[in-house]
Parts: sequence; structure tokens; C-alpha cells
Amino acid sequence: MGIELHINGRQKIAELGVSLFDCADALGVKVPTSCNKKGKCRECLVEISEGLNLLSPKTPEENHLRENFRLACRCKIAADSGVVHCHTMRRGEMIIERHAFALPAGTEKWHLDPAVTRDGDRILLDGEEIARSTAPIHGLAMDLGTTTVVVRLLNLETGEVVADASFENPQRFGGSDVMSRIQFDTHDKSKLLQRTLAGYLTHVIEEFPVDARTIYELVVAGNSTMRDLFFRLDVYSIGQSPYRSLTELEMAECRRATTSLCASAKKLLLPIHPEARVYGLPIISGHVGADAAACLLAIDLANETRTVAVMDIGTNTELILGNKNKIFAASCPAGPAFEGGAIACGMPGLPGAIEKIKINADGSVSAGVIGDVPAEGICGSGLVDLLGELLRTHRINPLGRFENGDDKFVLGMNSETPIYFTEGDINELAQAKGANVAGLRVIFHDYGISFDELDVFYLAGGFGRHLNIESSKRIGLIPNIADSKIVQVGNAAVEGATIALLSSAKRNELEKLVKSVTHCRLEAHENFFNFFVEGCQFHPVDTSPAPLCA
Repeated sequence: MGIELHINGRQKIAELGVSLFDCADALGVKVPTSCNKKGKCRECLVEISEGLNLLSPKTPEENHLRENFRLACRCKIAADSGVVHCHTMRRGEMIIERHAFALPAGTEKWHLDPAVTRDGDRILLDGEEIARSTAPIHGLAMDLGTTTVVVRLLNLETGEVVADASFENPQRFGGSDVMSRIQFDTHDKSKLLQRTLAGYLTHVIEEFPVDARTIYELVVAGNSTMRDLFFRLDVYSIGQSPYRSLTELEMAECRRATTSLCASAKKLLLPIHPEARVYGLPIISGHVGADAAACLLAIDLANETRTVAVMDIGTNTELILGNKNKIFAASCPAGPAFEGGAIACGMPGLPGAIEKIKINADGSVSAGVIGDVPAEGICGSGLVDLLGELLRTHRINPLGRFENGDDKFVLGMNSETPIYFTEGDINELAQAKGANVAGLRVIFHDYGISFDELDVFYLAGGFGRHLNIESSKRIGLIPNIADSKIVQVGNAAVEGATIALLSSAKRNELEKLVKSVTHCRLEAHENFFNFFVEGCQFHPVDTSPAPLCA
């Protein structure tokens, strides 16, 4: 006998006393590690979704871990029957797509002008020699998200994309949202969140098809907390009103001229050339971070004459509104629900995730699954589709309650475990949606226009790229404006980081642009709570100007 163990969708019978690391190895599942199973590097994270009680108690090396996270090398099978489901923080590659932005005709393309250049065999960074080599020179652009990390490898002499990769942010053991991670880092004091992420990023870089020592610069986009954690800064001040990064506070005291950051690759524990520079894009203000700044570059807002908006939905949703004359920005603490977090059968957009759903007339469910493999759960775009379909077929009402007295909706998919959707899941999504809608209401209200007056509405990010527009409007996730104004694009943050990596001129332009952006502080807005309550309901968003409080 033995435990029926499922790791990353693969299955085996695991015997008493065997570690999850050795089980994964036997199944061909790669678990990141730098210490050869000694429990020191703390990279071999696994998340247990079922059967936690069938595993050995936590060891001292695991005391930092919350909820169902364990170290694969320390955690052993402790029973001789039952079922355990778990996964690593790298279950598989997420799909990374590149899409053009709907820039106006006549927009001038930026020119290739990287900070890293070559003079014969001399490798120069801002004109100063840092190495000698005749090999190609490379750089990295990274979107460091709370839930997902995307890394792009580029040839700095041609501007061509060599490779890209993505993985789940392993810092989730410290909490699923930025405030939890701020709290964890404040109490931890050992920079464990950064070290764990650096370990995972190292494995990704070493898997790229180039010598890591030919990488001479990394440009990082991410919200204020993720960026500062990566640079090993104290993030306590971001979690306390008025929610400002140390870089903002120091700039206010005239101790620095910019909120951007620079550090050596060696200091940040990365395997690229030791003299390589890691450049953190400037933040805008508060939680409106370097990912929002990167979006400014991606849509060329410094030269935009139309009125455009960007909505990059995630654990922290970034909102940008304006043109070259006036720019407003805000950050919505939406939480991880629309990225599959805190949802019973939720998961990221990986193979096995249901991304499209339709409820047929006979009550059966038709679904599209990423990778055309057996369904394991539902990702964000599938959750929006499901909500839209439950609303369309009158199975739930606008308040998010089931109409037939049931407490869940079972999708009936042909999978190893039942895939279902509960009222608790609906509540999580309602609150995430409410925060996003409230953010939209506030920023448009403060800017002084209605949704209908917008020229272009960009839905950014991997999640936004795959949303069903009809479902999104039906549940009230996005404004109920003309489809012709809505443009779904790929990862705007990594696109902006790429531009900053390849063009020193655009990087300098961004340094100036962020200082002209008006930050809308949602938590201080008198209408926010009313907008939030209204936004939690499932119905199309009224496009008329947002009402003032009585």
C-alpha cells in the first residue's frame, strides 16, 4: 500500500517515509533547489491542496511557511493510504504573447539605443567598460508580478527577443497579496522573500539558451512592493499610510532625484555577469508602481493626443487615464481572485486551466482548456466567463446568489477531481471586481470625463488579453462602452520594460514623465466605498458620469 500522490498533474504511489522531493524526482517533475535537499536554500516549495494531514509535521526549516506550503525536501509521506495533491511553484510555462498596441497613425517608433553597447571586444555600460568579450551581448526585461513573473531575454545589438519564460511568484508562501508580504518581510528580517525569488529566477536564467554571463543588464517592472522587495529595501513604509516607498520618502527629503533603483547583479544574487546592472523602473506614487510606469512607455502616453485608459487587472490592478497633456493613475488592491487565488478550484493560466466556458441550453457545460489536456481548475478568464454564463442563464442573481437554492455549481468536467464553483468564490470575485470598478469610477470622476468620452480602452496583461468582452461587460468588470474602443493587448509591463532596456532615450523620457502623473489615492476618496459596494454587484457598468456623494 501507499499514498496516491499527485504532483503537477503526475501521479504515483508513494511509500511511507519518502520525501515529496524524491517523489517528484521519480515522476520527472523538476523542483528548484540550490542546496541539494539540505533544507537550506528553501527554494523547493510545494503547495498542498489535499492531504496535508497525511504528511510529516513541519520541520524547523519550514517554520517560516504559512498555510499549506511545505519544503519538498523536508516533507515526507507519513501515512500508508489516502490521496495527496500538491504542486510546485513552477507547474509549467504560462503562455506569453506579444501584441501590438493601437497607437495612432504617424507615431514615431523609438530607436535602438541600449545602455549596454560594444566597442570591439569591450562591453560598455553607459560608456564605461565592464567586461571584455566577443560573444553576443544580452539583456533581460522582467515584469515582477505579485502572482506571476515574466522574463524576456533580448539581444541588445539587434533588439530581437531570444527567449522568454514565466513562473508563479514563489513569494506566495509569504501571503497572496502585497500587504501580507510586507508584514512577512517586516517580521522576517532575513530577506527570505528576495532570496527565494532570486533562486527561482536563477534557474530560469540558467535555462535560457545563452551563457548567463553575456547578460549585462536587467530592467525590472513591478508594483512598488514587489520592486522594492527584489532590491532588498525595507517595505514597511509602503504598508502604512500614506503608503510610500522609501525611494519616495527619500526623494521628498531631496536625498535622491528619482524613484528608480540600481543595484549590481551580484548584490541581488543573480547568475548574470557580476558587473551587470539591475535597473528598477521608477514608481509613480504609493502602490502605483513601476509596472504602471512601464505601461506608460508601452502605450507611448508621452506622445498620445487621444484620451486613453489602461486597465491591467491583477492582484494589484493598475489604472492609467489621460494623454500627453494630463495623466492620472491609480492602483486597486483587488486581491488574487481573478488570478485564480482564493477560489476553490482556481488556478493560474497554465495547461489544465479552463479559460472559456459556455452553459448550453440543456445545462451541460462546454469549456476550452489551456493545452488541450484534462481540466484541473479554472483560471481568471474562465471565471469571468462562468460568472457571465451563470448570470445569463439566471442561475445567479445580480447580488451573486444562486437562484435554485444550491450552494455550488458543478461544471461536470471529465477530470480526476470535481471542478465546482461556490457562493464563497462568487463573494471573492465580487470584492475583487468591486475594487476594480471603484478604481475606475474614482479615476474617471477625478479626471472629469465619462466612460463614453474615452477614445481607447486598453485591457492589458495576460488575463486582460484573454477576457471575453461580452462576459466582462455583462458582469460589470469593465465599462459598458463600444467594443470598437476596447483593445486587448499582451503584457504591457514587460513591453515597457523591454523598451526601457533597448532605448536609453525612452528610459530618460519615462524618468521625467512619471513626475507629471497625478496619483489618485482611492482610499482617501469620499466616494470610494459607495463605488465599491455598487461595483460588487453583477450588472453592466453605467457609462454616465459617476455620481457624487449626497
